[in-house]
Amino acid sequence: MTDPQTTTSTAGMAWLFFALLTVANWGLYGIFLHKGQMAMHVGDGPPDPATRWKAFLFVGIAYLIIAVIGSAIMIKVMGGDFSFTPKGMNWSLIAGAVGAVGAFGVLLAFGAAPKPTVKYVPVVMSIIFAGAPIVNALVSMSMHPPKGGFGTIPWQFYAGILLAAAGGCLVTLFKPS
Repeated sequence: MTDPQTTTSTAGMAWLFFALLTVANWGLYGIFLHKGQMAMHVGDGPPDPATRWKAFLFVGIAYLIIAVIGSAIMIKVMGGDFSFTPKGMNWSLIAGAVGAVGAFGVLLAFGAAPKPTVKYVPVVMSIIFAGAPIVNALVSMSMHPPKGGFGTIPWQFYAGILLAAAGGCLVTLFKPS
């Protein structure tokens, strides 16, 4: 069965909607993760040093519900079968692992940030979201080099990389207090 989201006649601007849906959700991720971590504290005593990991446990439960159960439902609805190739499974597990390690890194960054940590949530997330597209562009380009070689890359690409890095730095350095 053809995936209607990949055909040019039916795709329209759906890809942009889904990309913006991801931007909105990932933009909220750090804020809500920090709120969940802070809300895990019980009582008036010192915080449990494991509160961030308690919050992360529930992130994993949400992933289980949405990624595992949701994907199984979509496979069935789209008329797919449940046969998987070893190469596809391996790359998908690697993708899940780098995603989980990245989320783990967010929590480690929150934990290592000076107090009050809430001031560093937008800083951490700005660095992540400015840096991730740069990593994506460079790794994608190395995996799929441009036709004609690296010398054919327009200057605007390099300017975009610099602007993304500068944007992350500016947001980090001049965030409102």
